Amino acid sequence: MSLPVFPVVSPDEGVQRQVLSEASELMVVSFRFETGAVGKLHSHPHVQSTYVSRGRFRFFRGEEVHELSVGDSLVISGGITHGCECLDEGELIDCFTPRRDDFL
Repeated sequence: MSLPVFPVVSPDEGVQRQVLSEASELMVVSFRFETGAVGKLHSHPHVQSTYVSRGRFRFFRGEEVHELSVGDSLVISGGITHGCECLDEGELIDCFTPRRDDFL
């Protein structure tokens, strides 16, 4: 059985997104950032977990600011405004529950 291969898309300048796996209850997504690239402030109803696999990021979650580096993770509740700035080129592995159908 072969697994689906999802396309790489560029939602913002310096950012590449690729769905790694998905089911209706859960989605795993890779976001690759160039240094200085920004994940624009936004919110969605999904619970999101983000894990830094490479690089260094400044995260904005509601009124909080967090600097994360390799091995760090953060959970963002649904409906919370959030975004990030890439301080050193890197990759985030994000999980969303339920699945982000807008990414398919």
